Amino acid sequence: MSRNNVPSAKGLEQLIEALRVLPGVGPRSAQRMAYYLLQHEREGAEALAQALGGALASVRRCARCNNFTEEEVCALCRSPRRDASLLCVVETPADLAMVEQTLAYSGMYFVLMGRLSPLDGVGPRDIGLDRLQARAADGELREVILATNFTNEGEATAHYIAEMLRARGVRVSRIARGVPLGGELEYVDAGTISQALLERREI
Repeated sequence: MSRNNVPSAKGLEQLIEALRVLPGVGPRSAQRMAYYLLQHEREGAEALAQALGGALASVRRCARCNNFTEEEVCALCRSPRRDASLLCVVETPADLAMVEQTLAYSGMYFVLMGRLSPLDGVGPRDIGLDRLQARAADGELREVILATNFTNEGEATAHYIAEMLRARGVRVSRIARGVPLGGELEYVDAGTISQALLERREI
């Protein structure tokens, strides 16, 4: 029997296609996942389906920071212990979680849910820059910290936001780049070392 004549089920094909929306999952990986769920983890697959349905029904964007929440305004934005004069701008909820894990920042956040990418048709309104601008205009902010990634798109996004906010008289800073904590220079790329030298500080 040729490969084209292998029996298939419509439901299985739909599951494989659905799994392909996940980042880094190609056709073969999606097929392996689908077979595994149906063959060995039917209870887990049912729990996954219920959790996904529940999340889609209940999770929304916070009206203040744009992060995921189940309420109109998330717990972080409602916290009286946060410094409302500081705003850290990140690309994704995962980036916010990483900054929080450092325990070094106690201000507020704004999650872009992406970055500027004209080639992909992603413009300022697509990442909520109109909302960010409105928030910066409320007179409460002392400083906006740009913590977008150091990719070409992340740098372009940071530059665009900086120009936009400076025009409104808001102080803007950018997180530093350089040699990672515990890093050894011989294993660090030349571009990172160059940036670390440029951004050196007195001790």
